[in-house]
Amino acid sequence: MSPPIVTRRSAQQAKIQTRAMASKSKTGTPGAPTAAGGSAGGISSSSGSISGGFNAADPRKTNKPSAALLEAKRRARNNMLKNQGCGSQESVTDIFQNAVNSKSMVRKPTALIYDESMSQHCCLWDKEHYECPERFTRVLERCRELNLTERCLELPSRSATKDEILRLHTEEHFERLKETSGIRDDERMEELSSRYDSIYIHPSTFELSLLASGSTIELVDHLVTGKAQNGMAIIRPPGHHAMKAEYNGYCFFNNVALATRHALDVHKLQRILIIDYDVHHGQGTQRFFYNDPRVVYFSIHRFEHGSFWPHLHESDYHAIGSEAGTGYNFNVPLNATGMTNGDYLAIFQQLLLPVALEFQPELIIVSAGYDAALGCPEGEMEVTPACYPHLLNPLLRLADARVAVVLEGGYCLDSLAEGAALTLRSLLGDPCPPLVETVPLPRAELAQALLSCIAVHRPHWRCLQLQQTYDCAELQDRDKDEDLHTVLRHWMGGPPPVDRYPTRDTAIPLPPEKVVSNAARLQVLRAETKLSVPSVKVCYAYDAQMLLHCNLNDTGHPEQPSRIQHIHKMHDDYGLLTQMKQLSARAATTDEVCLAHTRAHVNTVRRLLGREPKELHDAAGIYNSVYLHPRTFDCAVLAAGSVLQAVDSVLRGESRSGICNVRPPGHHAEQDHPHGFCIFNNVAIAAQYAIRDFGLERVLIVDWDVHHGNGTQHIFESNPKVLYISLHRYEHGSFFPKGPDGNFDVVGKGAGRGFNVNIPWNKKGMGDLEYALAFQQLVMPIAYEFNPQLVLVSAGFDAAIGDPLGGCKVTPEGYGMLTHWLSALASGRIIVCLEGGYNVNSISYAMTMCTKTLLGDPVPTPQLGATALQKPPTVAFQSCVESLQLCLQVQRNHWRSLEFVGRRLPRDPVVGENNNEDFLTASLRHLNISNDDATVAASGPADDRPDCGDERPSGSKPKVKH
Repeated sequence: MSPPIVTRRSAQQAKIQTRAMASKSKTGTPGAPTAAGGSAGGISSSSGSISGGFNAADPRKTNKPSAALLEAKRRARNNMLKNQGCGSQESVTDIFQNAVNSKSMVRKPTALIYDESMSQHCCLWDKEHYECPERFTRVLERCRELNLTERCLELPSRSATKDEILRLHTEEHFERLKETSGIRDDERMEELSSRYDSIYIHPSTFELSLLASGSTIELVDHLVTGKAQNGMAIIRPPGHHAMKAEYNGYCFFNNVALATRHALDVHKLQRILIIDYDVHHGQGTQRFFYNDPRVVYFSIHRFEHGSFWPHLHESDYHAIGSEAGTGYNFNVPLNATGMTNGDYLAIFQQLLLPVALEFQPELIIVSAGYDAALGCPEGEMEVTPACYPHLLNPLLRLADARVAVVLEGGYCLDSLAEGAALTLRSLLGDPCPPLVETVPLPRAELAQALLSCIAVHRPHWRCLQLQQTYDCAELQDRDKDEDLHTVLRHWMGGPPPVDRYPTRDTAIPLPPEKVVSNAARLQVLRAETKLSVPSVKVCYAYDAQMLLHCNLNDTGHPEQPSRIQHIHKMHDDYGLLTQMKQLSARAATTDEVCLAHTRAHVNTVRRLLGREPKELHDAAGIYNSVYLHPRTFDCAVLAAGSVLQAVDSVLRGESRSGICNVRPPGHHAEQDHPHGFCIFNNVAIAAQYAIRDFGLERVLIVDWDVHHGNGTQHIFESNPKVLYISLHRYEHGSFFPKGPDGNFDVVGKGAGRGFNVNIPWNKKGMGDLEYALAFQQLVMPIAYEFNPQLVLVSAGFDAAIGDPLGGCKVTPEGYGMLTHWLSALASGRIIVCLEGGYNVNSISYAMTMCTKTLLGDPVPTPQLGATALQKPPTVAFQSCVESLQLCLQVQRNHWRSLEFVGRRLPRDPVVGENNNEDFLTASLRHLNISNDDATVAASGPADDRPDCGDERPSGSKPKVKH
């Protein structure tokens, strides 16, 4: 069905008319509670409405809306139709069209491509060479042990054609390797190999290099044409060092670059993101796309100021692209060994993901080297195998889930096999495995490099405007301000170029004691990383009895029974109910409710059972924005008990996650009284229950309801076992529930100080972009540092687009993305519990997208950056940046993962020249004046602006220590 088209002007006029007519029809109605300043009258919007009232006699029937309201709707629709096709006004499509489209979307298989013959490629004159066949066979063995290959769509491998290779490589490059095919003269092949840096050539190398490139292209073809959801290519030889006319670093043809060019040329894609986390810089891939704005190349690699292979200036953070591609090349240089999970997570959260969200890729290709993994002798880093799924997970909701993972390096067989297998497991939709060890904090060396990278890219990306800036005068006048980040480039470099490269004894292992300690640590990690998951993906809590609670004095009240009724119906329409485990509802006991509330409060609500409407109306009048019904107590304990049923199912290992479609909502309810439509605090009771009955030590509550959850905050403000994070509209304390408690500087009390995080919005209009930025900059770093055992989401959908009270613009697919990100925590143990949300269309689509996400179904990618790049930043976005800056300044005092985030960056960083005082000395020391390529060792200005078609040798020492 084609989406209805309306103009913004006509929609606004229609909305004003609708509200005016609805207000007229409400004459004589007793004063109704109005949380968040919302009208208690019939609420309508151009995209969906809460229309009609609730029939107290029969909770499953609704009263007909008033004639005035129907007339207003008729006029609104006429205005919309009248303005369709008017070229003088900007038109927009149905705000829920993406969610509607997802109804027919089903998860396609995960593709896997490999070829057993790839184990033939080996070094015939050095049996200890790191790039060995076991790298390939061990990965496949581990994938089969975990029964992953049988769950995949196995694609037949194929060889790349010559024309496909020549898209990037020269014909001479192709023919030179072809001539080695089948040659059994080891001495001759070793001599030829010595002309290239870190290369060996086997009689099968040419055919297998074609097979590796062709298989990568085949995988990309399946993703782009929709035959597979995502996929992995387990291949060798690797490819990301291969340049236009030079074999380099174990690589012959650049598999990822060739597949990218194929997607650009054949499939006409316009935005491709390449992520290269191999520990060596993929200079070959960078050079191919250095001038191309259609490709963002993002590399995280060991650099050590140029002293680590491949010793190139262009591997530093200042190489940001050139010409039309300026700003599209990212290098995060790691200038120390021993980088950990915390360093890599910080890079993804603070830089990669915000840029990816703004770039809006149509395809993501990962150059997946596992030589930064614990135990690898080349990388000497400490990323644990279980961390790789956490790096991959947030990417799986971008590019419509078209993510191709392509094997590159990795030379500790144990960590390589485990890391690659867990990556494939993540592609298949299994929850991220727990990070057994506490996530270490980002190191100072990482902070320096990451902030410098952000500083030089800041002018090109709106998402990188979070850090505040300073000018040169302020830097000169300072005494000692550690918050002013200085952008520095240090260059040490490697040895001068050579005529012949070593071909034997290049493998220099770690010290024996280090090898032993790494192996023992990997063994413990593998044993303690729980990979078993329940077969039931989602349990579902809902009971029609919760429809009984309604406002007898105002049938148009926004918190009405149809909210959960519509959500339930849409879940049925989308075919989700049959995919979930239906939980039988039960009432929470008094003792359970008293985990979060006083007994006096419980008894007060219980005594309302069976009271007359007039008496109930008078009783409700003493509270803020509360209505009462003779069955309010029954519905409230049923809502709380239903959430406890979900907690039981998830923590007993019967279900991975839970959806609670319950009412009345709870997050405003205080310990001793109801508040803001809320009677008992469902999520707070569930958190206390999990702590008491299951012995949990760390429970995370994320509250994205547009109103601050004052009740939840007050209940846990002194409790360090519960981390409460709330994103809400605040308006400097004037938005419901009003007052200073929801401000950024309220961080908890006593032992709970630091475990309360408020992210207050002081302007309306916040949407997917602002919420995504808040999650990546604040919510996820803090959550990973906290390491929760259970995640509870107070899922109010009144920040959704179309909601009459919230005034924000989060889309249903945006909520699905946030849910997906949170599901990486606590081994996927997440329970999403309904709070507010007063446009039945908005909340139904939003909750449905959350459920589809937890079921592993496809959800459209939010369109975050497509129009933002072409327009000035909105008032909402500017206000969002201000709020996040204030939050970061306060929360960095409590969460060390945020320590470097609040630093101020130079307004105009100068990075064209090396400003290390030892640069000249180092350059002269490494300069070989008898060599025509001496400028390569000195790395002059040309190195600062690498050309994508550069054919010169890399001028570096062997890839491994020698």
